[in-house]
Amino acid sequence: MKTGIYITNTEGRTGRSLVALGIFKLMLTKVSRVGYFRPIIKDQKLGKRDNHIETMLSHFNLDMDYKDTYGFTMSQVVKYLNRGQEARLIEKIIERYKAIEERYDVVLVEGTDFANKGVAIEFDLDIEIAKNLSLPTILVSSAQNKELKDAVSNVDLAVKTWAGEDVNVLSVFMNRVPEGELEEMQKELNAVVVEGTDIEVIPEIKELGSPTVQEILDGLDGRVLLGENLLSKQVDDYGVGAMQLRNFLERITENKLIITPGDRSDIILGTLQANVSTNYPSIAGIVVTGGMEPEGPVLELIKGLPSIVPIILVEDATFDTAQKITKIKPKIRPGLTRKIELSIATFEKYVNTEFLIDKYRSYSTDVVTPHMFQYSLVSKAKSNKKHIVLPEGTDPRILMAATNLVEQNVVEITLLGSREEIETQATKIGISLPGNIKIINPAESEYYEDFWRTYHELRKHKNIPEEMAKEALLDVSYFGTMMVYKGMADGMVSGAAHTTAHTIIPALQFIKTKPGVKTVSSVFFMCLDDHVSVMGDCAVNVSPNADQLAEIAISSADSAKAFGIDPKVALLSYSSGTSGTGAEVDKVREATDKAIEMRPDLKIEGPIQYDAAVDPSVGKSKMPNSEVAGQASVLVFPDLNTGNNTYKAVQRETGALAVGPMLQGLNKPVNDLSRGCTTEDIFNTVVLTAIQAQEGL
Repeated sequence: MKTGIYITNTEGRTGRSLVALGIFKLMLTKVSRVGYFRPIIKDQKLGKRDNHIETMLSHFNLDMDYKDTYGFTMSQVVKYLNRGQEARLIEKIIERYKAIEERYDVVLVEGTDFANKGVAIEFDLDIEIAKNLSLPTILVSSAQNKELKDAVSNVDLAVKTWAGEDVNVLSVFMNRVPEGELEEMQKELNAVVVEGTDIEVIPEIKELGSPTVQEILDGLDGRVLLGENLLSKQVDDYGVGAMQLRNFLERITENKLIITPGDRSDIILGTLQANVSTNYPSIAGIVVTGGMEPEGPVLELIKGLPSIVPIILVEDATFDTAQKITKIKPKIRPGLTRKIELSIATFEKYVNTEFLIDKYRSYSTDVVTPHMFQYSLVSKAKSNKKHIVLPEGTDPRILMAATNLVEQNVVEITLLGSREEIETQATKIGISLPGNIKIINPAESEYYEDFWRTYHELRKHKNIPEEMAKEALLDVSYFGTMMVYKGMADGMVSGAAHTTAHTIIPALQFIKTKPGVKTVSSVFFMCLDDHVSVMGDCAVNVSPNADQLAEIAISSADSAKAFGIDPKVALLSYSSGTSGTGAEVDKVREATDKAIEMRPDLKIEGPIQYDAAVDPSVGKSKMPNSEVAGQASVLVFPDLNTGNNTYKAVQRETGALAVGPMLQGLNKPVNDLSRGCTTEDIFNTVVLTAIQAQEGL
């Protein structure tokens, strides 16, 4: 049965985007296809698009045409109403919604913004649309700048109004509640809202209520002089720099935007110097007014500073500029990934998501999409939080991933390297590292001597001298691996800036392999449109023999099972069953026999061709009596050349998400990254590593 969810405001500026993003992400983890629709949007300037729609399309990479995601603009709606054609308008909206409903399992529908002059008209239309679409409705309200009793009264009135129009209001979200009033707000809402309506209370999140420098730039129609890559910085306050520098410096606060005439070089330079000083807070940026660029020598001086901030030039006078800034309201918009992820993380933290799923889901599905798989991984990692060490602490991708992981409360993180270099790099890419990320410099660490002595003891049978041991433990890979060995971290992820050997060799030297395991191997989790395949080995063993291949198959099956995938193992070759001969196919046949002998509890087939392993019709034709053919979930390649090329071909040609590689067979989890990895790759690999630590893989 097709279904949808209607989300709307009880008033303007409720922070509904947070709820919409959270609900959409939640739906993506449970069903294959989620659509998005807005019946009515604001009129847009020429060439512009609706901000809500663009955010959803870009962040969730939706396969939808922009023109299909909305019904009408507000000016078009007014024309229908002026002609007395409200019924026709509703019919058209239903028609457009149904066209989307046919293509998706669930459709998230967002109501109007209540940002136009005709708020009463929008309110009535919202009710009419929700009623005629027969959708369960979520009402989003805000407690910002309200007395508690007034906020509760507004919600009570809204719920009764919607219910009186035969709209099924299943949930009410009270957003932007002061942190100290959460429990009281929940209690008061429970007392007045009709029984059976779910109530969710979400606190005010300062970071979401602050605009970015990019939003300030857009609102002022300014021009960037310097720091174009830092426009995502958050602005928590602003102030005019007009007094003498010594007095102005006392008024600098964290993430403050400074507004000053372009000819006040003293304020500009003093502010920038304060920004790099450890005695003053960091600022968000500088707006220079009056259309006056700082003089050439001053700009050259600024460009040579070790750390700069965004500097924006505007034509308006200082007072007019400050007035405009007061009217700029922060929004969730495309490209503001950190704000979007923080919104989703806040939703997941404060909302009973499983209850919502049970409430709105009218059916279940066995389909596993990339969003579902990623969600399940992150949820599992959060359920028993582990501590992961990242040796490459100055890599920008590592810093971004570490920040996202900690902000979403997935794992604990330790970065290795010089604190000064790490913090400087973070400033350069425009992020502020969470305070609970640990930073250790091996050369200055209190653990250094214990680590090198331990390493010397472990490797003395190899005649490693003390000096070599001391030098080795200055290396971040060795230091990080020793943290794992000592139990100071549950796992390590490295390789963004180092070779695979540099990551794995320390692990092989003293973490070593599990009892009974001789072969360290790897798997990728290939997230296709409707299922996840485990592929191994695609990263470590160049030409495994039959014994190694059997071990890889068993390790891969155990990994699949640990991650919620029913292991049906196919050992791949260029022929299926007994149809072919030759050294390579004989190796796979021998490996299959060994794997079955070692683990008779597993469903294992081989040798088998790729198409027979994954295509039900081909599998039935070639191997009709097989429990694996046509439905293999674990694909074991005969060599690295085949495995690496195949996983990359599948990834590129199908757009599949490749999560990994994940090393298997070690006593404790250590995982290697590709040097071309993205921030998302690092995020996912850390999550895999945390789950390995949980499962003892």
